[in-house]
Amino acid sequence: MKDRLIKFIPSLHHEHESYSWWVLLSVMIGTFMAVLDATIVNVGLPKMMAIFGTSVDKIEWVLTAYLLVFAVMLPSSGWVADHFGYKRTYFMGMFFFTLGSFLCSLAWDENALIVFRIVQGAGAGFLMPVGLAIVTKEFPPEKRGMAVGFWGIASAASVSLGPLVGGYLIDTFSWHAIFDVNIPVGIIGLLAIWIIQQEHRTEDTRSFDIIGFISMSAFLISLLLGLADGNASWNTGGWTSHFILICFGIASVSFVIFMITEFSVEHPLLDLRLLRIRNFGISNIMLFLFGLALFGNSFLVPLFLQTSLDYTPFQSGLVFLPMGILQAMMSPLSGWLADKINPKIPITIGTLLFASTFYMFHFLSLTSEHAQIMLPLYLRGIGVGLIFSPISAVALMSIPKVKMAQASGLFNTIRQIGGSFGVAMFGSLLTRRIIYHSGNFGQAINQNSEIFKHTVSTMKNYIRYSSGGSSSDLILKSKLLIVRNAIAQAFVQGINDDFFLASVLTLILLIPMLFLKISKNKDYEKIESMD
Repeated sequence: MKDRLIKFIPSLHHEHESYSWWVLLSVMIGTFMAVLDATIVNVGLPKMMAIFGTSVDKIEWVLTAYLLVFAVMLPSSGWVADHFGYKRTYFMGMFFFTLGSFLCSLAWDENALIVFRIVQGAGAGFLMPVGLAIVTKEFPPEKRGMAVGFWGIASAASVSLGPLVGGYLIDTFSWHAIFDVNIPVGIIGLLAIWIIQQEHRTEDTRSFDIIGFISMSAFLISLLLGLADGNASWNTGGWTSHFILICFGIASVSFVIFMITEFSVEHPLLDLRLLRIRNFGISNIMLFLFGLALFGNSFLVPLFLQTSLDYTPFQSGLVFLPMGILQAMMSPLSGWLADKINPKIPITIGTLLFASTFYMFHFLSLTSEHAQIMLPLYLRGIGVGLIFSPISAVALMSIPKVKMAQASGLFNTIRQIGGSFGVAMFGSLLTRRIIYHSGNFGQAINQNSEIFKHTVSTMKNYIRYSSGGSSSDLILKSKLLIVRNAIAQAFVQGINDDFFLASVLTLILLIPMLFLKISKNKDYEKIESMD
């Protein structure tokens, strides 16, 4: 069948000059699915809580289980791809992701759904890093920026379409549909992998680093558990509770064991020596800060829209559609620019735009209009599109092909950890700042002041004409409305503080960028000689 298709479409042959673009297309399908499922589930959690009759603390594990397994599988994907082959590993990731999606749609309670999400997350953990490694292997160094830019289109599209598609499917059908939609796409992706891609396997396969894998898994799981549950409602002790301290203690010990192991064994699970390569090490620092700001604030805008402006999940998802389109348009352009000019230029422009969006969101209020919300999102789509592709291209520019899978796994793991740190940090800061502003507003409300009495009188007259009631009830309702407005204002002020900090952290990304050394001709020669 494959031979017949090659005769019908000659460009599918691995020696054809267009073959690498067919490979890129097959990889983009898996990338789209993996990122889409990380965002599409968010809008379905309230519906699942109502159907299963469970609490927020329990249903959160539908997300946490996926992210935990995703993070654990990322570093091990390099060894699996090197040992079993890149095509086979990517096919396996697509298979488990599709199987997990099918099982999730059949889940009968929240416990079954969490277990099936683990299967889905295991598949996604292979799709992202191995997919990027396949793309970088198929394209020569001088075209990798453009290829990574097109690869970024799938990621950008899924980020913007996830909340939108999820809200529509849930409103139109049921929560099962957000998993059912993955099944036909997954089958198409499996066929594309089988038909298009040629197998590649490194000649020198290494033994599996079991100590490194266990210590790495313990480190990531305990770290993400601690970060995820630091602000959980059941955790009354907060960040100083025994559970959180034990998690961070295990993470610290496991991290030390992991570092010692990786630098001492002959065949490490993750070759941390790659971080000694100047551009790769610096790019990972930049990517950590990028993930910290981007993923750490990803929940703030939908939270503000739905809590403060009463947007529906579908409406809040709709505002992200233009941002994703702009990001998808800018990703290949920034990759092309990174190939033609100094990559620092699009990174700098993108970082300044990205930071400006957070600063503009710093002025959100309960009366914010649609245009005030959309303009920063437009700029964010352009900024993110300009940042990610050049950073990825610069990071992988000096990596030999035999190390590409490990480098890609490490690259994506650091981004994932940066995002986890961001969610925990900004979530904790939001809670603290809401309490702070609530206290300030509470102290500012003086019930004996003339302004307060005049406001209560005005609201009492309005409530009397709109709903009626006794004089004492009208006064009580008026005071409750004032307190409710103070709480709403404190919530918005807390979000604004988060956005201001994010703008500062984003600008810090420019500092390590200054130390990047861009010398393309030398890098290309170095790569070819190492291959």
